[in-house]
Amino acid sequence: MQASIPLVKQFLLASDFDQTLSFNDSGLVLSELGGISAKVFEVKVAMLAAQNLVQQGGELSYLLLHDPDYRASVRKEHLAQAGKSVRLKKNIRQLSELLARAIPGNRFDFHVVSAAPQEVIEAALEDIIPADHIHGTQFQYNGAGQVESIVRVNAGYGKVAVLDELQKKLQVAPERILYVGDGGSDIHVMLHVNRREGFTIAVSQARHIAPIAKRTVLSDDALSIIVPILEEIAGWDTARIRTFFEAQGLFIQEWDRVRADWLTIIPQPAQALVPTER
Repeated sequence: MQASIPLVKQFLLASDFDQTLSFNDSGLVLSELGGISAKVFEVKVAMLAAQNLVQQGGELSYLLLHDPDYRASVRKEHLAQAGKSVRLKKNIRQLSELLARAIPGNRFDFHVVSAAPQEVIEAALEDIIPADHIHGTQFQYNGAGQVESIVRVNAGYGKVAVLDELQKKLQVAPERILYVGDGGSDIHVMLHVNRREGFTIAVSQARHIAPIAKRTVLSDDALSIIVPILEEIAGWDTARIRTFFEAQGLFIQEWDRVRADWLTIIPQPAQALVPTER
């Protein structure tokens, strides 16, 4: 009798790039390459945010297309240079490999969905993540290498559209979609994934994203997101997870679980004060 082939559950795992797989914003790196200070970049982004002119996460794309400082100093070749200068979190390659093959009964198709320029992400993750698994903002350029137009910005709801396209292409059920992000530009896609019974992971305690994500993990190692996946998706306990990491030649030195409450406390107006009983 022929042995039956064990069934493997197929998942789609999508991750943001800036400050999720990296430590710094690619816009800062690109600005410095073009001779624009980090302070100037931050001021321009803050102004766009205050004006609500673009979706959160799409500020760099707007600057590259419309801002005189960026149009004068940033060229297409600077995008790849910036990617090579981005400081990545540890073990992204090992994360991709483990997701693909190392969790029995489960396979995770790993994609990067980000508002960062496609060229930046491809250069940063060269020989780590296949280019066809990277979905960044795409531009068209003129003969001088300036951004001439924007083909697609994967910020805000744009990330939802990319995720839906990937789901259709890979034929994955909505409850088997996972998303990892760090900030405000991930809110739309996290709410979308949660509403369809998927799984979301925050890698920062940003006040607008941590309450939305089903789990939050803080680490300088990209492999950290495997922990909630093994717990919530694979159903493993702590001992089995530690054994799994040790089998990969890794050791979880610290593993603290902390519940964070976000509070803002201000004085009451004098007329609103209620005398306390004695």
